[in-house]
Amino acid sequence: MILPGSTIRVINNNDIYYNFQGLVQRITDGKAAVLFEGGNWDKMVSFRLSELELVTPAQK
Repeated sequence: MILPGSTIRVINNNDIYYNFQGLVQRITDGKAAVLFEGGNWDKMVSFRLSELELVTPAQK
């Protein structure tokens, strides 16, 4: 289940953010606002929930 605060990966291979990982900020009407941070840029983009998957933390 994707909730605010979840780390996600974009799985829509037709999207320019394909395989990017980000942090869900909010969910409204079946869409999630995802924050991508990288070096000297930040970007918030909306996606349909079906275009996202949860990232499970790596186990040591």
